[in-house]
Amino acid sequence: MDAPPHPLSRRRFLAGAGAGLGGLALAHLLQGGASALEGRSHFPARARRVIWLFMHGGPSHVDLFDPKPALVRHAGSPLPESFGRVETRRKVARNPLLAPVRPYQKHGRSGIEVSGFLPRMAELADEMCVIRSCHGDSVNHPQSVYQMNTGSILTGRPSFGSWVAYGLGTENADMPAFVVLPDPGGGLKGGPPAWGSGFLPATFQGTTMRPGAHPILHLESPQGAMRQRATLDLVQRMNAAHLTRHPEEEARSVLEARIRSYELAFRMQSAAPEAVDISRETEATRRLYGLDHPTTREFGTRCLLARRMIERGVRFVQVYAGDTNGWDAHEDVMKNHGELCARTDAPVAGLLRDLRQRGLLEDTLVIWGGEFGRMPMSEKGVGRDHNPWGYTTVLFGAGVKHGHVHGATDEFGLRAEQDKVHVHDLHATLLHLLGFDHERLTFRHNGLDQRLTGVEGHVVKGVLS
Repeated sequence: MDAPPHPLSRRRFLAGAGAGLGGLALAHLLQGGASALEGRSHFPARARRVIWLFMHGGPSHVDLFDPKPALVRHAGSPLPESFGRVETRRKVARNPLLAPVRPYQKHGRSGIEVSGFLPRMAELADEMCVIRSCHGDSVNHPQSVYQMNTGSILTGRPSFGSWVAYGLGTENADMPAFVVLPDPGGGLKGGPPAWGSGFLPATFQGTTMRPGAHPILHLESPQGAMRQRATLDLVQRMNAAHLTRHPEEEARSVLEARIRSYELAFRMQSAAPEAVDISRETEATRRLYGLDHPTTREFGTRCLLARRMIERGVRFVQVYAGDTNGWDAHEDVMKNHGELCARTDAPVAGLLRDLRQRGLLEDTLVIWGGEFGRMPMSEKGVGRDHNPWGYTTVLFGAGVKHGHVHGATDEFGLRAEQDKVHVHDLHATLLHLLGFDHERLTFRHNGLDQRLTGVEGHVVKGVLS
């Protein structure tokens, strides 16, 4: 006689119920449920999306956006002893001051002074919000790249784009919330952690994209779509079952991120190629971005792709300008900045004009800047060293004052002196424009409610419109 069936134990009941709940959660993810896609801001946002034009290597503020008559008057002389000690690289402090290598001119009704290096951007002076008093905490590239991107000079923290993706989610289930368009020369000092998700779930890290038929490497499947869908469904069911057996918070976070990434990758196989296909753009648009000229074609293409990304619901796009050395003008400011400004000036201006004529600039925040600026003293006679104590960041678009200059460095451009804006303050202000209180946008990690700005930062109300 057969033994009676084993009675349903409490453990087996809970395991079965858990599997059912896991399946429901997975189904919700696969269907692109609104709660999985949309974040919720703390108050009405001025900006719905961000394009960050990151000038990697440290553009010289005193040669681009921060004119200093004292540098012209005292060029060739050392920094006056009465001016005070330079914090590091003391040999540089003894080097003679170097005047701006290109003259400045006033532009627009605002009269903002912009260097001759940037004639096309200068035409948009009345749309600029120029912050001349930024400062950070490290003289080295990797740490400063990390700080400008993540708020900390140490690696392992979530990037600004990841916080935005975490807070706002995506407007398009077929595209990532955070896209990165790296310089094709590569060599970012600090590397991919600059757009990493840190302790946030991996689903919020930046997705790197490239122009052409293969915008994301290894995205294509050698199998047919139906076979791939069946394989993916099997993997996802196994993931859901695994999720119920490992309810630990850390394991769950990693696996949920993996489930979402698999599904996003599958959907992007059709969405991403169309998003980077610029063949249907008009000739007028291509000329606007400089695609008709070999000097501006590469960066102009990536600026055009940035516009196409935000049109398709991407929340945060970061476009890097500058390879391994980028704007790092130790040897020769005129040569270095001349080349990089020639590549980027027209495409940046074209992007801004295109956003405006499409009605996108009203709720898009555009950021131009690097990880730090450069010294007023010369290096090797015609170059400049790093300067994290005073530099410029320029904002355009949603929620900022147009034709406005905020703050100032000292008379030589060495240190932020008036209305100083630390990196934490800049981040707090950018989050505010996106509808977030930087003290309330948090994520529980290691027993603490972590935030982008740490325990510092305040909103710079002087730049808000």
